[in-house]
Amino acid sequence: MNNDIQRASMLKRISAYIFDSILLITVAIGIAFLLSVVLKYDETTTERERLRNDYEVKYGVTFDIEREDYDKLSDTEKQLYDDAYAEFASDADVNRIDALIINLSMLITVFSILVAFIIFEFLIPLKFSNGQTLGKKIFGIGIMRVDGVKISAFQLFVRAILGKYTLETMIPTFLILFLLFNIMPFACLVGIALILIIQLGTTMFSYLHTPIHDLISGTVAVDFASQRIFESTESLLEYKKKIHAETAKKTEYR
Repeated sequence: MNNDIQRASMLKRISAYIFDSILLITVAIGIAFLLSVVLKYDETTTERERLRNDYEVKYGVTFDIEREDYDKLSDTEKQLYDDAYAEFASDADVNRIDALIINLSMLITVFSILVAFIIFEFLIPLKFSNGQTLGKKIFGIGIMRVDGVKISAFQLFVRAILGKYTLETMIPTFLILFLLFNIMPFACLVGIALILIIQLGTTMFSYLHTPIHDLISGTVAVDFASQRIFESTESLLEYKKKIHAETAKKTEYR
């Protein structure tokens, strides 16, 4: 059956991906904004900034300076700067707020993107059937099992939530956040590079040139207009029997 797969063109897939990504990102940002208001994220960052300003005023220094500006300071000024920053960094309230900011950032990011993925990559394709997102519907792309049978709800969940959301989106997002917070920067860079290599490798060298989410769910993106998608394994077997019988009949006739 694999030889009969009518793959959707790269142009169509890219167009659908861009369209879906714009919708998903827009909704995720909206949800993140609402969560930040409810969880008082801005108030938390403002409180940290106030504590930072208090130390700057207390010591008469400015923490936001470039390395070259720091090198131009006198020994006395450098010592004053180092003492101020050391006390600021060891302040219990500052550390508590920093931990809270990191936790809130993770929570807001995870939940907002998860809700957007559930809506656009699971519920809508489940409603449309054949794994079609809004973008895929517009550009005539369907998702089916690699044997030509209609994708199941479980496979759609694996493809959208485990594959697209967890492996391809959230793990890289967490690694980027860790980089921004300077948490294990080298390990984060290695992790991001590894994910990119695996994604490129599966897309370029797997049997059907499918990305990670299709590979783990056993699915493939096809041209909806030209691809025959069977409702069940039984209907696929009946079709194969029919083709086999017709082929055998033609052979006997010859």
